[in-house]
Amino acid sequence: MAKYMWSGSYTAQGTKGVIAEGGSSRKAVVEKMLASVGGKLECLYFALGSDDVIIIVDAPDNISAAAVGLTVAASGAVTGRLTVLMTPEEIDQAAKKSPAYRPPGA
Repeated sequence: MAKYMWSGSYTAQGTKGVIAEGGSSRKAVVEKMLASVGGKLECLYFALGSDDVIIIVDAPDNISAAAVGLTVAASGAVTGRLTVLMTPEEIDQAAKKSPAYRPPGA
């Protein structure tokens, strides 16, 4: 499975929902949503600052991760960013590849 980080900010509607339902309830909802696409929640943190919530998840593939992101965005309760996370070993593999590239103006 691939790892993803999702960071988001609640809208006024989403914030009211968190206040009403609590953080533990939201975590349970996220776990259930991820399980429905074959994924798993690694961790969920609420944050202060530009992001209100940060989660790290395991998902089977980019399609499953995108489906979750689209569903959450369509709710209107949260705006967020989905980031693909890579292991050091994956970066080692990427560094060994030699893509053909010419910089602009070169």
